[in-house]
Amino acid sequence: MREMPLRHAVRIVCYSSMFALCGSLAACVESVPPDVVQAIESVDNDLAQLRAAELAPSAYNAFAYQWVTLRSRVEAEEDTVRWPWESNDLEAALRGLHAEGTRTVALLTEQQETLRRSAARQLAEVEAQAHVLTTHVGAIDSRLILGEKPIETDLLLKQARTFYEQRRYEQSLSASQRAFHYLAAQSALLQRELGRYASPDRVARWQRMAKETIEWSRTHKRAAIVVSKAERSLTLYRNGQKVVSYPVRLGFNGIKEKRYQGDGATPEGRYRILSKRGRGQTQFYRALLLDYPNQDDRRRFLSERKMGNIPMLRGIGGQIEIHGVENELMAQTLGCVMLENVQMAALFDRVDAGTPVTIVGALLERNSVAKALASLSGQRNEI
Repeated sequence: MREMPLRHAVRIVCYSSMFALCGSLAACVESVPPDVVQAIESVDNDLAQLRAAELAPSAYNAFAYQWVTLRSRVEAEEDTVRWPWESNDLEAALRGLHAEGTRTVALLTEQQETLRRSAARQLAEVEAQAHVLTTHVGAIDSRLILGEKPIETDLLLKQARTFYEQRRYEQSLSASQRAFHYLAAQSALLQRELGRYASPDRVARWQRMAKETIEWSRTHKRAAIVVSKAERSLTLYRNGQKVVSYPVRLGFNGIKEKRYQGDGATPEGRYRILSKRGRGQTQFYRALLLDYPNQDDRRRFLSERKMGNIPMLRGIGGQIEIHGVENELMAQTLGCVMLENVQMAALFDRVDAGTPVTIVGALLERNSVAKALASLSGQRNEI
């Protein structure tokens, strides 16, 4: 057996003597206090949860580098004891690191709370605006005008909500901001496509058209029909007096002004009933065929095509009717005016070929579409 070097033996004896003395005096302390190490480890965990490496890279890198360095010293001196009056630069360094890490945690916590409140406020505002838009779009049946934009907005809002729940507040703010811009674009599109409903001049023109039709009925002692698209109503007049009013459905894109075949819009203008179609003469329950397109429709169509607003392959269309329901599965028509079958039967018996039919956008300045547009334009332009 090899003999132990003298210096090792002396060191062991010294340590043994020191431990014995410490034990008798109960005055020695560990060179590395465990509570300080645990406190730093807790701070390190807090920094990781706060994503300090991403949000405060300089501060975190300095902390991490110093902690790695000091941890190696801790491991080397974890069994070392000292007298209370002896200086301990390792403990001082550890306590300094803990204080610095604690300050970084407090700063990041405050920043995260500020971000959280901002993300929560913005997300709530954008979700509320999306709800308002969806409600109004449904009320005025203008979903098709917006195309896929509402779906894209909904996906962004769901993404923003998910980011928020994951405490990724910056990403939540970004997603909800993008959703807000999508909503603003949709509102602008509705204003552009349906703004005529909020135009006093246009509404006054529609009112004159309806008044002239009613006056014709009074003068000729005949029936006449006025359809208001915004109010979704068909009113029958006789001798200038209102006889009955029925709720109607329009084309699948009926709220818009008709421009060409297949656009799903219901035309606006002065028309007449060309013929009455009973069973076996129409795919619907009963139908009143209108003289669309008339000269005004053709002139407008040619002007729009000349300006490039209508695809060259699109025609002006035709076969616009006031009709009943084909079957229970038929929820909307393709550009016509639809009544329930019972009401269609009553109207069918009260009119003849040649009866004037005036279709207007709205008869009231504060119509449903104008009110929807006003509500949308009143929303905040910034968040």
